[in-house]
Amino acid sequence: MRPVLVLADHTVTDRSVCRSTGALLTLARRLGPPTVVLCGPADPADIAMLGRFGATRIATVTRSELDEHPAAARVEVLVQLTRRTTPAAVLVASHRLGQEVAARLCARLSSGLITDVVDLRRGADGPVGVQSVLLGAYRVESSVTRGTPVFTVRTDAVVPVAAPVEPVVERVEVRFPPAVRAVRRIARRSGGAGLRPDLATAAIVVAGGRGLGSHQSFGLVGALAEALRGTVGGSHTATELGWCPRGQQIDQLGTIVHPRLYLALGISGSVRHRAAMQHAEKIVAVDRNPAAPIFDLADLGVVGDVHRVVPELLAEIARRKATR
Repeated sequence: MRPVLVLADHTVTDRSVCRSTGALLTLARRLGPPTVVLCGPADPADIAMLGRFGATRIATVTRSELDEHPAAARVEVLVQLTRRTTPAAVLVASHRLGQEVAARLCARLSSGLITDVVDLRRGADGPVGVQSVLLGAYRVESSVTRGTPVFTVRTDAVVPVAAPVEPVVERVEVRFPPAVRAVRRIARRSGGAGLRPDLATAAIVVAGGRGLGSHQSFGLVGALAEALRGTVGGSHTATELGWCPRGQQIDQLGTIVHPRLYLALGISGSVRHRAAMQHAEKIVAVDRNPAAPIFDLADLGVVGDVHRVVPELLAEIARRKATR
């Protein structure tokens, strides 16, 4: 049986393998024995985590190019490993870097790409990717008809399931052509938001909208995300008003999220916003308008002023942390 290549995901803070890779491995096992492509040294804790979710082989690549040229170098690694191993499929997490890597990989391999899958299964003619479309009203099944299938996966839509094995760890040598070095990262700058999990794969998302009233009040979103160790997002309106960066916009034209907990602060809930967050496991909404559409999706709705509700919530979180 042909292997399945899985590009490991790393956390922003300590560069350890993050939980989204467990979701990738859960789906990869349905197609064949997973081979994890680990861009960095093989830390014992990472090896144990990958083995717990069924990685039969771990291919490590330790080169400075992976940090200096993150997208191009990862594409080159996957291209060379794909040509060496002829895998049944390649799986990548569906976030900004993952989407870029997957698209460039397919261009290099002349292969088909299916994005934002929420499930995978083995079909009669190869892997079948399942996508959730039109506000979740339909599930679309698609397959690649040429080359090695490449899938980007919405990892927070997948429940990681353990299947412990003892992985074989192998260091892989990759030659990087000059073209990889055409674009180089010269600096890394991060503020508070940069230390949080990536928005597309975060387990907890706190989002703010027009109801916060001002850029200064939008700081409540960051404060609550910090207290819950979550990630900040914003509605289309909040982005247009300049209260949050474009990269944190949650809607059909921005980022689609599948967190375990989604908190909407001052967001009425437009169709495009609801389409991007409706599959969160638990939704908590705070808004002054009791008729706001966001309450139709909320597991818990609070009709009230966010400027009063959020500070009280922050105080309660602080009290509970202090008594631990």
